[in-house]
Amino acid sequence: MLETSARLLRLLSLLQAHREWSGTDLAERLGVSPRTVRRDVERLRELGYPVNASPGTGGGYQLGAGAELPPLLLDDDEAVAVAVGLRTAAGQGVEGIGETSVRALAKLEQVLPDRLRRRVSALNAYTVPMLRGPGASAVDPALLTELAHLCRDAERLRFEYRGHDGTPSRRTVEPHRLVCSERCWYLVAWDLDRCGWRTFRVDRLTPRPPHGPRFVPREPPAEDLAAYVSRGVSVGAYATEAAVRLLVPLARAAERISPSAGVLEAEGEDSCVLRAGAASLDVMAVHVMMTGFEFEVLEPEGLTEAIRSARDRLARSLARAAGSAPRTAGTAGRTPVTRSGSGAAS
Repeated sequence: MLETSARLLRLLSLLQAHREWSGTDLAERLGVSPRTVRRDVERLRELGYPVNASPGTGGGYQLGAGAELPPLLLDDDEAVAVAVGLRTAAGQGVEGIGETSVRALAKLEQVLPDRLRRRVSALNAYTVPMLRGPGASAVDPALLTELAHLCRDAERLRFEYRGHDGTPSRRTVEPHRLVCSERCWYLVAWDLDRCGWRTFRVDRLTPRPPHGPRFVPREPPAEDLAAYVSRGVSVGAYATEAAVRLLVPLARAAERISPSAGVLEAEGEDSCVLRAGAASLDVMAVHVMMTGFEFEVLEPEGLTEAIRSARDRLARSLARAAGSAPRTAGTAGRTPVTRSGSGAAS
């Protein structure tokens, strides 16, 4: 009886870990005959597990979805990963999921063996989550689930969208993938009206069903969709783009520059290239200087002049703070301007 119970648990674990198994493969994994596999599958069904079977040469067994969530079997590493993931989710930007994550984590830790509970406790005690920064937006988890299903099932999505300037529009797209940054969720989709790939912020999106029909998925716009979205939101979305060489290794630059702030490209052992966007060259100059790294401007040429102008303004400000006005090119021989109260005299 104990051997049969252990085999049932092993069978259940295999069905949960793989989308579909042939009867022969299951029999080999379990060390039993295909007839025993069929009997064990029937026992699982009697216990409430919806195991589907498809006949024929290409048929097999698949664990389906039932009316209720059956118990899940997790190995040690999976259990620790789920526990840590739930803790992390409690502090992320999905609206309403924090409390749910805490409840699920409490249930999981209650049944964890001591050895795994110690691993999770150590990670909890010595891990400090980085909270969402300014501008981060919460997203309804039901909306994320709806979008994920449409991506999975390749169904067209209709929605109202609010642009970054507040302008509303109606869109019909073929959704491909959801991408999450440290601040926002994004939907990568083919825009049917504009005949091109677009990236949409999920918190600005309001679905307008009915959805459909089904479509044949297109070749994605990039192999690395995370990098694709990063470039779109940190470079392509701005009027001004620039590239600078940072005189530090790529790994060090990545510690300070997030994917939403710019795209980093490897160049050599001691340098890398940062590509970023900004509303103007003056803003870009500040953005580059705020990285805290030594750098060289690659493009555009106007960025060098913007940095030079910023340097001169800083120099004049420091000189005024010290009580004297600097003499710079173009001002020699002029009478200094003095200010008193709210008026000015020249």
